[in-house]
Amino acid sequence: MTDMTLHDQPEPAPAPILALAADLIFASRIRATATAVGATVHVVRSSEELLTRARETAPRLVLIDLEARAGDPAGAIRQLRATPETAAVPIVAFASHVNREAIEAARAAGASRVLARSAFVRELPALLAEPPAG
Repeated sequence: MTDMTLHDQPEPAPAPILALAADLIFASRIRATATAVGATVHVVRSSEELLTRARETAPRLVLIDLEARAGDPAGAIRQLRATPETAAVPIVAFASHVNREAIEAARAAGASRVLARSAFVRELPALLAEPPAG
């Protein structure tokens, strides 16, 4: 029988990343990028599911597709910010650059960053590897 020291203990897995992505292409892209950088991502399809999973998992980052039709993405951001357990979690929202209304709504709701889809795709590996501050 061997003695285990504190150094022999496996490091706990990092908290997961949650992504609201109703678009199958973006959901696949997020999953593939997460796999490439060694991150764990749970993709959800609705704002309600996002809020439930956020309370259950204490994510280290939340990604929100502002063009998701299932629910109210800006409302979900407001609720995440209003909930003590998720208030400090970084939230990165993304939308088409022409969807100014959704972009402004996400900023007003408290998103940490709001990106055009092209910038989101370009920055995704870095965001998943090192989430921004909340």
